Amino acid sequence: MFRPAILRQAVKALGQSTRPAAPRFLRPLSATAPRFQKDDSDDPLIKATTRAPEGAAGESEGKYARTDENVVIEYPDDENMPPSPVVQGRGGMHFKRTLAQFSLENRVTLVTGGARGLGLVMAQGIVASGSNLAIVDLNRDEAGESAQKLVDQFQKENPGLEDLPKVTAHYADVSNPDSVNNALSEVLANHGRIDHLVTSAGFTENFDAISYPHDRIQKLWGVNVDGTYLFATGVAKHLMERKAPGSIVMIGSMSGAIVNVPQPQAPYNAAKAAIRHLASSFAVEWAVHDIRVNCISPGYMLTALTRKILDENPELRDKWISLIPTGKMGVPEDLMGAVTFLLSDASKYITGADLRVDGGYTLT
Repeated sequence: MFRPAILRQAVKALGQSTRPAAPRFLRPLSATAPRFQKDDSDDPLIKATTRAPEGAAGESEGKYARTDENVVIEYPDDENMPPSPVVQGRGGMHFKRTLAQFSLENRVTLVTGGARGLGLVMAQGIVASGSNLAIVDLNRDEAGESAQKLVDQFQKENPGLEDLPKVTAHYADVSNPDSVNNALSEVLANHGRIDHLVTSAGFTENFDAISYPHDRIQKLWGVNVDGTYLFATGVAKHLMERKAPGSIVMIGSMSGAIVNVPQPQAPYNAAKAAIRHLASSFAVEWAVHDIRVNCISPGYMLTALTRKILDENPELRDKWISLIPTGKMGVPEDLMGAVTFLLSDASKYITGADLRVDGGYTLT
């Protein structure tokens, strides 16, 4: 009997000997399809394609997707910075049912840049959720005034409550390691511990990249990136020494994921992208220590400073809201729930996340 392998070889050889040879053809030369030949100079759709020369479609070409180097906004100094009010009617006793996990009672939270703007309003939400608070800011006097306003507002909304939150004010140049360490020591001396951190200190300004003064770039990165890094590592070290869990929330921006238009702000965008990735990197590195690190990326928020900018550049308002799916800018109070959620035990299995509070801006 034939072995199967021998039989297969014989059949294969027989097939090869009887199969006619396939004809051989020369490989054709490659050719490009001819361009559309008809006269399409008046076709409005063709004018909107790469077939048409630059400008053929008129002023609408890239109108809402380009920066404008004529938009120049420099961050004001403290003397010209508009004050930020505390929010009315947001805290205090209420009878709406919610999860106890959202509470920040018996915690101590440090908020950098908490004297004004987004930092102040988030700080108010943190106090309303039960936490004691340390405000750290470059302007110590304004931080002290804001701290007192937060306590006064809390007392107004909780009449008869004797156990008021402890809110303190501290100075720090967040870009300076010695200043940061001194501020952390002062907070610990006043509160005994730190459980949570919100890094809200930061600023933006608008110059086209070629004209951006280098010293301003260094200052911007120093406050936004170095300040975030120094406070996050300082608080993390404290938590590790206590062997205590903690939650850190870094305030980034939608600008860390997209390029804003029409205002040029390349260094700020890069700084916020760095913050978003710092949060992810710290989250992985510190997970073993039960320290969660997340990022909040706000969109356009109508702070006192934003109002000042729009008063001086009114055309920006319509350009901004035209690019937001909800059609509206946010207000600082829209961040209260987000920051409370990420600090609290309600998010205890969330770390390394980027929570975008932008009305859908980054979706389109």
